[in-house]
Amino acid sequence: MPAVIFPGPEGRLEGRFQPAPRPRAPVAMILHPHPQAGGTMNDRITQHLYKTFVNRGFATLRFNFRGVGRSQGSFDNGIGELSDAAAALDWVQSIHPEAQTTWIAGVSFGALIGMQLLMRRPEIRGFISIAPPANMYDFSFLAPCPASGIIIQGTADTVVTPSAVQKLVDKLRTQKHITIHHDEIPRANHFFEHETEELMRSVDNYLDMRLAPDCPIK
Repeated sequence: MPAVIFPGPEGRLEGRFQPAPRPRAPVAMILHPHPQAGGTMNDRITQHLYKTFVNRGFATLRFNFRGVGRSQGSFDNGIGELSDAAAALDWVQSIHPEAQTTWIAGVSFGALIGMQLLMRRPEIRGFISIAPPANMYDFSFLAPCPASGIIIQGTADTVVTPSAVQKLVDKLRTQKHITIHHDEIPRANHFFEHETEELMRSVDNYLDMRLAPDCPIK
């Protein structure tokens, strides 16, 4: 897990980057939970997601948003963090310009930023959103959502309510040309403290399906 420092909008950003093992391999970027709630790129679920994509041969980056760890700047209510994510993706693409596909995976606040980035970057063809904070932020910017993905939610989450996430899923499912998967993990709270295994099984099953050569979802 090579440590990297790359330029962001407010100074340097700190990350961990695993280069791709082969040319034209896809890119994945992992976005961590809310900086003001202790979220960092070393968050447990963020690391699990990172390892999952590395093991599948992606060029994979996780990084600290501004003001976290050794990343410069200060928290900017999601506006600056979206700029950080765009700069991070630019940096990966400068190293790995021949990638055909890009995936975004985000946890909570990171899921919000990832889905905003999705709207700006047509090369993102798949997303994994874990506990997207649909009860705290307005997700109406997903109009229309340009890529298929999976939204995973814990049924015992008291931070992000499952009903708000269900509403978001229902709304996205009315759109044509994309497919939204939705998994609910029984008993799981916002941090999936005792259900990490079930969470990652859901992620892996989805990636097995999407990355299969005969998958109808493009």
